[in-house]
This record gives sequence, C-alpha cells and structure tokens, in this order.
Amino acid sequence: MRRLGLIGGMSWESTAHYYRLINAHVRDARGPTSSADIVLHSLDFAPIAQAQRDGRWDDLGRQLAASARLLADAGAQALVLCTNTMHLLAPAIEAATSVPLLHIADPTAQAVVAAGITRIALLGTAFTMEQDFHTGRLRDRHGLDVLVPDAEDRALVHRVIYDELVAGVISPTSREAYRAVIARLVARGAQGLILGCTEIMLLIDQSDSAVPLFDTTALHARAAAAVALGCDK
Repeated sequence: MRRLGLIGGMSWESTAHYYRLINAHVRDARGPTSSADIVLHSLDFAPIAQAQRDGRWDDLGRQLAASARLLADAGAQALVLCTNTMHLLAPAIEAATSVPLLHIADPTAQAVVAAGITRIALLGTAFTMEQDFHTGRLRDRHGLDVLVPDAEDRALVHRVIYDELVAGVISPTSREAYRAVIARLVARGAQGLILGCTEIMLLIDQSDSAVPLFDTTALHARAAAAVALGCDK
C-alpha cells in the first residue's frame, strides 16, 4: 500500500471526513481490519484564514510547500491537500517536492464528465468561485462549462462557510439560503452542482438540489484511496 500524505486542518472538520472516508474505502477494498497508511500534517486554520483575508498568498504558498516537504520526508508517496481553496497554491506544493499531488479538481471533473454533464455550477469560497485555479482547470483540462453564483449569492455562500461551517455550525436558515442559491443556478442552466468547498457537504446533500451534486470531499477521498491501493493505474 502506498503512503498518503495529507495536508489538513483547513478546516479540521473537513479533514476528519477525509480521514474517515479514505479509511472506509480501504477497509471496503481490503477487509474489515484494513486501514490506510497515512501521515497527516494538520495546520492551524486561524492564521491561514487571516492570511487569506490579507491576501498574503505568497506566505501561504511557502507554508504549504514546507508542509509538503515534511510529508515527503515522512515517506509520503502521494500528497492530498484537504481543501479546495488552498489548491490556488497547488503549484507551490508541486514545486516543493517530487511527490505527486492529487489535485481535487481532477476526480471531481472525471465524475461530472462520466455523468454526461457539460454545464456545471460551482459553489465554494469567494476565492474558489472568483479566481481561475479551479474553474480554469475544469474548463481547460476537462472541457466543462462552469457557472458560479452572482455577486450577492457568492458573498452569502462565502460567509456561511467561514462564519458557520468551519466552526461546525449547521444552520437550517443557511441551508434554506443555499437551496435558493442552487435553484437560481439551475434556472441559469446548470445540469449539476459541484460542492467546491470541503465543508459544504456538512450543510447540504442531494435532497437539497434538483440536479446531481458532486461532493469534492467524497470524490477526492475516493481517488486518494485508489492511489493508496494502487488502483489509479
């Protein structure tokens, strides 16, 4: 079994789901006493969130590069960054070590394409929805037409993530607000919806959407388990 190196803590709520899901896939494949070979570097999200707000992305890139090197030194044979937003800094991780990074957009896009969907909506932090590191990869590498919410809805989605979900707060009011955002995206022609923040799946599920949902956490974790098991070839 290959050793996975997880860069987590952003937030620890979603990292806990990664750990559980990866191990569940390995158990299902190998038997009830099997689990994944994992090394985890869990970062303190508070200063990272502040650096995001301040726009100190170069500092964050250096921090993630150091984390990648730490995991490589611990014997990791593949890296998994347990967050969507920080994939903005995937190039810094990839430049820091020869250990391959499993990019979160790729297994997500593969699932969308396999479902026969060409026009997909994306929910996530404002960084993920408004910058090109995620939407551009979906478009340029996988041929998808990507929709994001309008400015007011983007602000709402972002606020709920940072003010509630990263703290483990699940609000029925926010669930209804997300449902309304999803309905507006469907009205614009979205054939499916990517939950492009690893916390969103804590709030909504398929019952909240008229179109198929693609949970990046679940898809990324499944792909990571396949790498660990050597089933990605």
